[in-house]
Amino acid sequence: MTSTGHRTDRDHPILAALSAIEVELDAIEHAPAWFLSDADARQALLRTTRVAVRVAAAELKLAAHADRNDLGAESGATSAAVWWAIETRMTQREAARKMKLAKALEQQDQVSEALAAGDVLVDQAQAVTESVDRLPDTVLPEVRTQARDYLLEAAKHYDSKALRLQGRRILDVVAPEVGEAEEAKQLEAEERKAEQAARLTMHDDGHGQTHGRFTLGTAEADMLRKALHAIANAKGHGLDPHGMGVAFGEYVRGYPADKLPTAGGVNATVVVTMTLETLLGGLKAAQLDTGTMISPGLARKLACGAGVIPVVLGGKSEVLDVGRKRRFHTKAQRIAMAVRDKGCVAMGCERPGSWCHAHHLIPWSQGGSTSVENGALLCPRHHALAHHHDYAVTHHPEGRISFTRRE
Repeated sequence: MTSTGHRTDRDHPILAALSAIEVELDAIEHAPAWFLSDADARQALLRTTRVAVRVAAAELKLAAHADRNDLGAESGATSAAVWWAIETRMTQREAARKMKLAKALEQQDQVSEALAAGDVLVDQAQAVTESVDRLPDTVLPEVRTQARDYLLEAAKHYDSKALRLQGRRILDVVAPEVGEAEEAKQLEAEERKAEQAARLTMHDDGHGQTHGRFTLGTAEADMLRKALHAIANAKGHGLDPHGMGVAFGEYVRGYPADKLPTAGGVNATVVVTMTLETLLGGLKAAQLDTGTMISPGLARKLACGAGVIPVVLGGKSEVLDVGRKRRFHTKAQRIAMAVRDKGCVAMGCERPGSWCHAHHLIPWSQGGSTSVENGALLCPRHHALAHHHDYAVTHHPEGRISFTRRE
């Protein structure tokens, strides 16, 4: 075997290919990138990413082989992953993560082939395998296959974060009759576990400061975070740890003491979206406007609580009713847009709805109405671009918007 970068007849095809790759990389190591045109630079960057993914696929294939043959035993390592970490100075945690994915890919040939072809990124492949592996044991093999194929197709359009979100509810797509009951069961189990794990500890250091730690269910944490974001934005504190800490202090000081016995601890601006079926006792999960999924039981409980704004949807997801505090019609319109848009509608933007402005798709100055149909949520940056003469706005299916600088 050789490691000089020159192929010999004795080389295994994998080693020969690696030698050839190393030779080519040596050739471009000192090649300046500044002479590339913008178009060539874009193409080079995208192709480099694809090549890196294909090399990573080969790495994972070899890692699975190393684990099967226990290649770390010769040096006394407790596992192939530990040996790999020691030899490459990778952290053992990272080596274990990669080894876990390598073994998962051996069980999912289609995902492995897509990765080897450079059609999905490593983190996308991990999202798909984890989503399929997380399906209940009662799910039939053909449903698992449908779930895998659906997520691989979705990977052409979504990043790993979005794939994981879709993976959590993949049964709703490929087997709705199983998905609703299973999701309700999982969410209720998570909520019971969160309630059992709830903790709050505070320690006075004797110098005017109290330090604390807490554990909350995600739904309650969303309510707290949203309240603090509102205070921080309104008072100009910023959303860094210090700004959030100052906002938390104002939240505690500003909470009306006479409301404590009856308020129920629910923030007034939280929106819970559910179907009419769920409200009447069905199994379909509900969703907070922060994106957090909650069990149908918790949704019905929140819908009865003071200070929660319930949004009830019909069978085709049309808004049947938007409950609202007092009489603010414009607030109800914004809530309806937040439920529909899930945040800034600009392509690639992940700013949540609570940070966004309501934008007129047809400008008010040109006769556009102030309505949900003529509205969309845009974060401050993209709202500014929408009104900037140097940028053209393109409207895409499903309500998304992109911007292109004019020539």
